[in-house]
Amino acid sequence: MRRFTKYFTMCLIAGALTTQFVEAQTQSEYSYTEAFAPNFYTTFGNEYRSASGKPGPQYWQNAASYDIKATLDDQADKVRGTLTMTYINNSPETLDFVWFQLDQNLFNSKSRGQATIPLSQSRYGNAASTFEGGYQLTNIKVNNTATSDYIISDTRMRINLPKPIPAKGGKVTFSMDFEFSIPQYGADRMGILPTKNGKIYSIAQWYPRVCVFDDILGWNTHPYTGPGEFYLEFGDYNIEITAPANHIVVAGGELLNPSEVWTPTQLSRYNEAQKSDKTVMIRSLSEVNDKNSRPNKKELTWKFRLQNAHDIAWAASPAFIVDGAKINLPSGKTSFALSVYPEESNGNNGWERSTEYTKASIEHYSKKWFEYPYPVAVNVASNVGGMEYPGLSFCGYRAKGADLWGVTDHEFGHNWFPMIVGSNERLHAWMDEGFNTFINEISTIHFNKGEYNTRVGAKNSLTQAMFNKSLEPIMTTPQNMKERHIGILAYYKPGYALRLLREEIIGPERFDAAFRKYIEYWAYKHPTPYDFFRTIENETGENLNWFWRGMFQHNWQMDQAISEVRYVEMDETKGALITVQNLGKLPMPVEIEATTVSGKKITKKLPVEIWERNTSWTFKLESTEKLTKVQLDPRNVFPDINPENNTWIAK
Repeated sequence: MRRFTKYFTMCLIAGALTTQFVEAQTQSEYSYTEAFAPNFYTTFGNEYRSASGKPGPQYWQNAASYDIKATLDDQADKVRGTLTMTYINNSPETLDFVWFQLDQNLFNSKSRGQATIPLSQSRYGNAASTFEGGYQLTNIKVNNTATSDYIISDTRMRINLPKPIPAKGGKVTFSMDFEFSIPQYGADRMGILPTKNGKIYSIAQWYPRVCVFDDILGWNTHPYTGPGEFYLEFGDYNIEITAPANHIVVAGGELLNPSEVWTPTQLSRYNEAQKSDKTVMIRSLSEVNDKNSRPNKKELTWKFRLQNAHDIAWAASPAFIVDGAKINLPSGKTSFALSVYPEESNGNNGWERSTEYTKASIEHYSKKWFEYPYPVAVNVASNVGGMEYPGLSFCGYRAKGADLWGVTDHEFGHNWFPMIVGSNERLHAWMDEGFNTFINEISTIHFNKGEYNTRVGAKNSLTQAMFNKSLEPIMTTPQNMKERHIGILAYYKPGYALRLLREEIIGPERFDAAFRKYIEYWAYKHPTPYDFFRTIENETGENLNWFWRGMFQHNWQMDQAISEVRYVEMDETKGALITVQNLGKLPMPVEIEATTVSGKKITKKLPVEIWERNTSWTFKLESTEKLTKVQLDPRNVFPDINPENNTWIAK
């Protein structure tokens, strides 16, 4: 999902701060028996999901591979296609029916999603829109035999099977023809951008996709209403897109027939770009309106292949400027960064740097976390503000400078979450948006010696917004939280929580090793939140139940306070006794900085375990002179909602 813009973020934060957030309190709300209760995990490990956080020895998931042939009609703004899908039932039970996702049906005026879109200010559309979209499905077959035994319900379709699919490896083939009108603005995930040199079509969620059948819920058939994103099975894709010959078509897969769709000059540049560490222009602005810059034909068919992925998207336009460069991967393999954008996006630190950003982002994540698996990384300038698919991203065509770096880095970061680690975005948006926000911050610090890094130290400036009592818990589904809260709860708060865990509670070395193990264990699989929690705890050796409970399961607030400072036996040369209270429900480690009369700074850190059986804690500070000031959280890294009681000043 799109990286939230600065304007939207500030509005979000300002809105949160308009409410009186916290009143000074002296009575503690803290319950150590609740915070550190041992019953955080309500289920035991089993053969499918280990108590250690790994996939169990009998872990299974089903698979789906697609062959799709589609045609773009740029006069009627329609896509028509035929798909054949091979589905493998690896589950331990037979299946009598199969559910499909029909996301285009969101754009039907009678859909549940349209009914839940507010009248204005929603990224998912306009409730007053007159656009009438949705699928027209025909010629539906099971194992090459026509069937009419299916039911379409909003954005889902159930196909009843003439013969059950056997467990543990049974296969079935589905095929169907589909057609839909392309929405101008498709819930900020697809659409049509008019430019001076032609339309840019961003095509996603464009074919009927099988729902996930798993060991958690069985069939995952939550209707698509906009906020929740995707949960899909892995497989291989072979697609063919037929479009007018003046269009450039790109997709999140390897182009199989470049010699058939590029001119000889462009083909030479295309091949050069795949070997170059610097950006190579494949189709320049001066060529966009030159009819000789495209093969002299009416139509062209572009063929793509993508393996071990759970989706594929594409784009087409006659307006595309095209450039590319090689992506170097740790194993010695390479991938291919490709950027396509219109004249309006070119220049002034704009999209001419897109390939540079894409290359840098993917090389960083590959080295830091897990190697990028796809043959291409395509960045498409679009009216979609920011949306990710395997090997391809749509980013706002007006973005420049830090904004373009930010949205590019964010959308390609999604190739790790949820493209490689295939969590259920429909239910757990924070497991892709929050994880991605966390790794984006580290990536931005490293990009081009910090060219766009705005983080100073480790300071936390968003506590009042992220821990506002009006917010739902992070683990609320995106459909079940107010739209204006999604930016905080799916992106910023979980991203901040992981930073806090990494830098202040566990430490970067141990956390990074555990995070890499989580990605390794669950690459191309379907983890739940508790699989993540268990992995981090088992890999680091830490009991973090209190952290998951307060930060993720609940919207608990932290409020530490200095209640007393006195000297041992009233003699400052023997040290000071400092008492700290935990007034809020959320425990955290304690850090204080004491300043002596001579200006000396003394720092003391205490682990969170001091709160395992206490609501207040007195400790001795080794000092030999009077103190002028004692400050809690001097680096401002913890989410203390009431900083007014964090300071003691000598009278």
